[in-house]
Amino acid sequence: MKIKNFIVTTLALMAIITVNTVNAQDNWQVLFDGTDLSQWRNYQQNQVSDGWAINNGELTLVKKGAGDIMTKQQYDNFELSLEWKISAAGNSGVFYHVVENDELPQVYYSGLEMQILDNHGRSEPPLEQAGALFALYSPVADFTKPVGEFNVARIIVDGDHIEHWLNGHKVVDYQRNSKDFNQQLHESKFATWPVFAKSSLGHIALQDHGDEVAFRNIKIRRITQNKSK
Repeated sequence: MKIKNFIVTTLALMAIITVNTVNAQDNWQVLFDGTDLSQWRNYQQNQVSDGWAINNGELTLVKKGAGDIMTKQQYDNFELSLEWKISAAGNSGVFYHVVENDELPQVYYSGLEMQILDNHGRSEPPLEQAGALFALYSPVADFTKPVGEFNVARIIVDGDHIEHWLNGHKVVDYQRNSKDFNQQLHESKFATWPVFAKSSLGHIALQDHGDEVAFRNIKIRRITQNKSK
């Protein structure tokens, strides 16, 4: 009887652990699983152009002029996780809080960008290195992998507190709307762009910069803002 009770109790605990694990996993929304583009469309379009293709489970820019693609849904506070692989001397980016309207012809007029770059194949300044908040905050160091290998990127938005992570390292940490952020913005090319970085809600976008780039394992989860920060 004791053995039977032990087995029943053990199975019950395992069931609880399993349910909790599944619930934790369910917090993630898969944006690209290697087969399906139903969560995406081109900016200011209803579908994804044929310049983006799925090759070997990777979402790949295969044609110049394909256009930037973005999520159909919008997000405010979130954790985004994805992997990217850039071509030699390539350039691209991941945008967030992108606002879509007819007066903004490109995603970069509104959205903040985590830079994607072949750091060693291009002589870009620190503010434009991989992982940077493009043109505003440079990464603390270069943690990129060699061209042809995938890099793991994360973007965490918790209210105005935003972090960029690359290959397990936090490379950018900033406070939007802070005195320092506003100063960086004032001294940048974005100073006269009326919509740039103004929205706390928007789309996630992947950039067509004309260079081959591939993405995989794209997922996102909404988070509750920590108002103590």
